[in-house]
Amino acid sequence: MTNPEPCDGCRNGATFHKPISMAYQPIVSLRERRVFAYEALVRGTDGSGAAAVFQEVTDKNRYLFDQVCRSTAIDLASRLGLAGTGAFLSINFLTDAVYDPRACIRVTLEAAERAGFPTDRIMFEFTEAEKVEPAHLLNILRHYRSLGFLTAIDDFGAGYAGLGLLCDFVPDVAKLDMHLIRDCDTDPTRRKILAHTVSMLRDLGSEVICEGIETPEEAAVLQDMDVDLMQGYLFAKPAYEALPAIAWPELAATGY
Repeated sequence: MTNPEPCDGCRNGATFHKPISMAYQPIVSLRERRVFAYEALVRGTDGSGAAAVFQEVTDKNRYLFDQVCRSTAIDLASRLGLAGTGAFLSINFLTDAVYDPRACIRVTLEAAERAGFPTDRIMFEFTEAEKVEPAHLLNILRHYRSLGFLTAIDDFGAGYAGLGLLCDFVPDVAKLDMHLIRDCDTDPTRRKILAHTVSMLRDLGSEVICEGIETPEEAAVLQDMDVDLMQGYLFAKPAYEALPAIAWPELAATGY
């Protein structure tokens, strides 16, 4: 089957008016003491935070913004040698900026080919907080999976799709919303919700990532739930145009 030609927006994505760069934050495997993935987080070229960039995004330019973010994440990751680490590159994308998954993926594929970055080491994160038609979202995710990309739902438990999505499509990875994680070491209700959510996702075949980990106590509770993949300031803060070193905490069993 012939791939459709990219539209003008795909070809001209690099003309998005505000220059951007990326910071990278690791997602770590506690069991193997290695980095599972580096998440690319948009920044201004002066190192300013994502908020300063997103305030420039409008309904008219969000498509171009999404394409520039993908290309920038891949180009910079390649220059930093991420592919040589064996880790995945995790790229956030805007589901409502994809009008046709087959056409809109062309810029991503071209960027990966240009940079020599393996597409089978790319994971696409989407947030369930964005309102898109379920059929359109499923079309995107199924096409991305068919191309060999990993799919990951971000902030699981915080948005619109949630459990309904799992009935039709089980992503390779589910990143649990940090509000479920916060204070899980002191809040029994949170621990119960977390334990059941982790068990359900595991039974469905989705790998669980817990994000927003800030304390050894939170990490220890999750480790006792057999959660392996974690992300947060406890391990490393996002590093501007760099792959940060990992701080490996010593975790004691909690008995929960």
